[in-house]
Amino acid sequence: MNLDDITRSPHFQEHADLADPARVHRAPGPGQPVSADRLRLAAAVEDPSLPLAERLAAGGMLGLLGDPRLTPVPVTCFVPGATVPVGLPADEVEYVVRHWADKGVEESWIVKETPEHPVRLDDFWIARYPVTNGEWRDFLADAGLADRPTTWYLGAYPWDRSNHPVAGVRAEHADAYASWLSERTGHPWRLPTEAEWEYAAKGPEGRPYPWEGGFDPDAANTRESGVHTTTPVGAFPDGQSPFGAHDMGGNVEEFTADDYAPYPGGVAVDDHLTQSMGTYRVARGGGFARFGDLTRTRRRHGAFPGPLYPVGFRLATSERPS
Repeated sequence: MNLDDITRSPHFQEHADLADPARVHRAPGPGQPVSADRLRLAAAVEDPSLPLAERLAAGGMLGLLGDPRLTPVPVTCFVPGATVPVGLPADEVEYVVRHWADKGVEESWIVKETPEHPVRLDDFWIARYPVTNGEWRDFLADAGLADRPTTWYLGAYPWDRSNHPVAGVRAEHADAYASWLSERTGHPWRLPTEAEWEYAAKGPEGRPYPWEGGFDPDAANTRESGVHTTTPVGAFPDGQSPFGAHDMGGNVEEFTADDYAPYPGGVAVDDHLTQSMGTYRVARGGGFARFGDLTRTRRRHGAFPGPLYPVGFRLATSERPS
């Protein structure tokens, strides 16, 4: 058998067909309400009074049974329009670098956040959760996209992690998902702009992290949490943002709608991201594979090539969802 025969042979097909959800998830029949047990599990995932192990166990069960928090039209949080400060004051760069020096944070990474500048935002709605593996599976199956997330082992849909955020997708495919869902629901979905994402994460009080106070390893799924993999959405309720969104610090980094460019009055930072990719889409929010410095609400990052930076996304809309 020559190389051409191998590439054409089904035996050597890289990815199998996507798993049928009906074979791996128990779902209620048409018109059947969600069971009380599943509703109790959903409440437990986001109950800050429960230990992390119990929240993860509840989320793990919902990954198998079907998570009632994940609906055909995403649950959203309203963010009222305002003129808001975006970015970091230049005189705070030294403090941030010094605070995270033990994690190797470099000054140029933080300079990228400067200067603080005003941005006018209209009313918008941001998704309460990032897009999940199960939602991405439906998109792949319906849209016919061949690419699989890099975190899906052998390209297989991780059905037992259906309610974990999808990670390892490309920014243009995240845009395609938003267009697909817009057509499917009749509602205009998109990725949030950088400024929208930052404001939704920090709120009008300008929190340094989505939660109150300093960095808290119990509020975000980062390397400091000790989990070292994705977790069910909403399983770190202490990290909820001021407007009610979950996982804006930790779990997976999230693409925004904007390519990197210096802020007005700022300098262009030529770092490892521009050197390896040139133009790149800005990602926000930190993730399970990286340290807590990336959970800072002003931190600007990107999907650096390689396995350490699997990026996902969440949706936004400028119109009230029905």
